[in-house]
Amino acid sequence: MALLAAAAACTRAPQDEPRLDIAAILGGGDTAGYARVEGPRPFVFPDDHGPHPQHRSEWWYCTGNLEGEGGRRFGYQLTFFRASAAPGAPERASAWATNQVYMAHLALTDVAGRSFHHHERLARGAAGLAGASARPFAVWLEDWRLDAEALEPLTLRLRAREGGTALDLRLVATKPIVPQGERGFSQKGPEPGNASHYYSSTRMASTGHVEAGGVRHAVRGASWLDREWGTSALGEGIAGWDWFALQLDDGRELMFYRLRRADGGMAPHSKGSLVAADGSVRVLRAMDVGLEELGRWSSPHSGATYPGRWRVRVPDAGLELELEPVLADQELRVALRYWEGAVDVRGTAAGRGYVELTGYR
Repeated sequence: MALLAAAAACTRAPQDEPRLDIAAILGGGDTAGYARVEGPRPFVFPDDHGPHPQHRSEWWYCTGNLEGEGGRRFGYQLTFFRASAAPGAPERASAWATNQVYMAHLALTDVAGRSFHHHERLARGAAGLAGASARPFAVWLEDWRLDAEALEPLTLRLRAREGGTALDLRLVATKPIVPQGERGFSQKGPEPGNASHYYSSTRMASTGHVEAGGVRHAVRGASWLDREWGTSALGEGIAGWDWFALQLDDGRELMFYRLRRADGGMAPHSKGSLVAADGSVRVLRAMDVGLEELGRWSSPHSGATYPGRWRVRVPDAGLELELEPVLADQELRVALRYWEGAVDVRGTAAGRGYVELTGYR
């Protein structure tokens, strides 16, 4: 965590800086003084939309697939991360005194333009540079913002600009919030505290504008919001994870995260959910989902090799899906290097989605 605090000395991190290790940041380490997630508890809104500084880390994660005029495809990501550099607020009285660090990622996939644009910002959670609040619900890093316009249904406004890349979107939830895992308790390892509180808004009608290469496009589509917070969420021996968030044309949504051991195998605490068209939710365990890699892609930028296509099976739900990225190169080369991108879904159901891959070398 000290590495993340050091990186935040600048509001923007050059893409050639040394990378941080996601497994180390979210693993055990020194947890003294932080709250731990050790069981389910009811979500309370709007408070739980806001920050949880008693925990070491959390994030607000928005991704989506959009279409412009003539069916031009875009994928986007706007993510805010909060991390505590130390437990407890600093004692000295100063507008700059803080133990909170914020990082944000903006990414836009322009399918027709065969281009992927991504940017990163980091800042101290002080002096108005970055922060989060519950009442009103807002998260910001400089002029990149996520604000609530309404709570029922949850309605969000996303705004971010960096160079020729920009988002200005309005997201409206069309289904109830989904508590992931056991009533929002997402266990990710065998030890007490290797867990997070986790909820999602799995289908949000999205309208607005994007800019790619400085060209503005009116768009509409569907987005996904993920919220997690905790301390030392990952268990020992986890090298990274593969996260799938799929919105199917039949009205269902499928989320699954494969916690990946160092040997490439699936850890037993991998988990997910299948949301029916009526909003009812079924929890998926590791044994309920089959995941097969159908191809590989090696980054010409970082040299890392990632899975390139997948087959996802949920036999009890009659699902056998093939996932293919809309562009192979959707790798974010930022302080936390990872692959995150838009995918097409085909098979027993069709749709679109987003995939995140961390911990690959």
